[in-house]
Amino acid sequence: MYKVMLVDDDYPVLELLSETIDWAALGLTLCGKHENGLLAWEHAQGERPDILVTDIGMPKMDGLTLTAKMKELNPSIRIAILSCHSEFQYAQQAMRLNVQDYLLKDLLDPKDVVELLAKFKAGLDGERQLQQEQVQMKRMVNETRGLRKEKLFRNFIQQPLISTAQSLHEFQSHGLLKAGEHCLPVIGFVEHYGIIKNRFESDQTLHFAISNVMEELLADLPLHAVHVGYSTRQSMLLFAFKPGIKINVHDEVQHSLRTIQRTLKQVLKIKMAFLVGRACECPEQLKPMLGGLIGASEQRFYLAEGEVAKWQPGAQPGSGLFELYDRAVAEIREALIAKDEAAIMQIAGGWESCIREARYPSEEVRDWVLKLLIDLRLKLHALLYKSSTSSAETLHKEIVDLDALHGLFQWLESHLRSYIAAREEGMPLSKRREVTEAYQYVALHLGRRITLEEVAAHLHMNPSYFSRFFKKETGQTFIEYVTCKKMERAKELLDQSTRPVNEICELLGYDNQSYFIKTFKTQVGVTPTEYRG
Repeated sequence: MYKVMLVDDDYPVLELLSETIDWAALGLTLCGKHENGLLAWEHAQGERPDILVTDIGMPKMDGLTLTAKMKELNPSIRIAILSCHSEFQYAQQAMRLNVQDYLLKDLLDPKDVVELLAKFKAGLDGERQLQQEQVQMKRMVNETRGLRKEKLFRNFIQQPLISTAQSLHEFQSHGLLKAGEHCLPVIGFVEHYGIIKNRFESDQTLHFAISNVMEELLADLPLHAVHVGYSTRQSMLLFAFKPGIKINVHDEVQHSLRTIQRTLKQVLKIKMAFLVGRACECPEQLKPMLGGLIGASEQRFYLAEGEVAKWQPGAQPGSGLFELYDRAVAEIREALIAKDEAAIMQIAGGWESCIREARYPSEEVRDWVLKLLIDLRLKLHALLYKSSTSSAETLHKEIVDLDALHGLFQWLESHLRSYIAAREEGMPLSKRREVTEAYQYVALHLGRRITLEEVAAHLHMNPSYFSRFFKKETGQTFIEYVTCKKMERAKELLDQSTRPVNEICELLGYDNQSYFIKTFKTQVGVTPTEYRG
């Protein structure tokens, strides 16, 4: 709904319009009524109106000054002047400010105001539809251009190089491999993909969002660069440069990649790690180089979060991780029984360091961690949950999205914490299996946004029925329970780590830090910073 603001120092007029007009029927909402322009202006800083109906002569700030300021704040705002002044000079000033209508109070009829508001809404609807069509058209054009580019590079990598001249011509059409220039390829990897993808409508939306930000960014970089969205998780960047120039191309690319990282984190809350390849001067060199970067899954697995590293081909991983398996299970199981979270995190961190140093094959590491969690769940089933089959299926699905060691161990630690939470909260004591499984689901997914609908689907229940059922069984709504658990976890992170508030906010699946702080204060009584003291 569009927001309407009424401003008039004649309070009976405010009451007349606010009470007699059926705002909902017009598809409008009254966001504020104020007796002077200054109050209205202060309100507009936090809640911008789409329609303003204002008097001219008011204390502290007159209507014409307010109108000018509102136009600066929102150029598309619709404004009607409601005044006792019929002199030509006032009407003339209003027209200069592009006011849509000028009504006299002594001739005021609420029906005229209703007609005017309906006209304003129709105009706003038309503008909004036009903007949506323009955005959609621009998106379609960009997507089509991007898809053609992606297809070109994908075919170049995956298919035999038949015509060097044709490939060179196609690259040069994108500003690459021009005469006397080389190309430095880079591959970027989206961090925590399993969590990130849940914030977007679809993989396609995520893919487009990254491409959009990249295209705008690259236009301002010192070196000409081309972005190719090779997959939802992987982005290719190709930097063009002339060899022998005074600047160090690797330093320049490193600086550009750090700029990209900062912007992606700020705009999309996405982190990305990069592998930098070797400079190429022709398609014959570029083809195997790109293939090597795309296939560098083992090196990618051992990149630290947000790391920018040089590609290292041919590194042979070690083996024998499962020889250490029994010792790891015993150590973690003992700490779980003792409910010693600090010890568990220390043990997990030690195993992560051990694996990173030995560089075991990534598939072996995933299998090792998955078996570890499933075996712990089975060994501790009397202390945790009765249902282990569905949990194992969930673990299999989740681990597929984990392509980096640091993300894999963060996932492992989150599950281990949930095991402790399960014991402390006495989840198995619930008489209803559905409640126990809902508790379990929340404990396992505290790191992202959890909706009532997805948990109901997980339990094969109707959302409305699940909502009523959960409230009846637990005495609180499902959303209240989730919020409570997230805030409890926030307090633990504040107590037991030095992580900044914005990082804790992200770890708990909140996109908006202000909302997280407000929720924390509502639950705890103080802000996260005040709580940490």
